[in-house]
Amino acid sequence: MATFWRAYQRLMVRHPWKVQIITAGALVGAGDVISQQVVERRGLSGHSCRRTLKMMTIGFCFVGPVVGGWYQVLDRLVIGRTKAAALQKMLLDQIGFAPCFLACFLTVAGTLNGLSVEENWNKLKEDYTDALITNYYIWPAVQIANFYFIPLNYRLAVVQCVAIIWNSYLSWKANRL
Repeated sequence: MATFWRAYQRLMVRHPWKVQIITAGALVGAGDVISQQVVERRGLSGHSCRRTLKMMTIGFCFVGPVVGGWYQVLDRLVIGRTKAAALQKMLLDQIGFAPCFLACFLTVAGTLNGLSVEENWNKLKEDYTDALITNYYIWPAVQIANFYFIPLNYRLAVVQCVAIIWNSYLSWKANRL
């Protein structure tokens, strides 16, 4: 495990953006696998590899770039790693970013699931409030620790590790028809 971690750190230094995006895609995919196998109890024969690939695509093309970019913007908006700065970053993240990101995530997932604009809008109205409230149970404490203790290049990876459970929830929420 230590060898893997050292290799990951070397890659993170050389290619931080690529590594963050690949990490996000892989962990969003892992969240979908957990959703299908643990939450939905589909079993291996009932597992939808297509759904897992869609969720990984969302991780690679949406979650990784958007969240990684947001953390860079946030570090420019609020300078420092003090407790006060971590609290300010968390508040900006949870009040400004999280509601928009969640709506976009659910919309992208609905679109990839083939929903029409009207179906997507209805699904968003049905799922959004519950998902946002659940977000507020999990993420404020995680984000304060993330912004206070974790260097910028590792924040997305740390969040995505914690988010395996969150990604399982979002995958279940986004793919419930």
